[in-house]
Amino acid sequence: MKKQEGFTLIELLIVVAIIGIIAAIAAPGLLRARMAGNEASAIGSLRAINSAQA
Repeated sequence: MKKQEGFTLIELLIVVAIIGIIAAIAAPGLLRARMAGNEASAIGSLRAINSAQA
């Protein structure tokens, strides 16, 4: 009989769960960084408009 190689269903479920946990932890930090970048860009644009009007 041939030896079967591969992953069991339990192993695959554990890996998917770990990836989900890591994504859930990382997502809020990425969103905060994106918001901070947008805010900095908006402030820079407002300063440029203000200096152009002066």
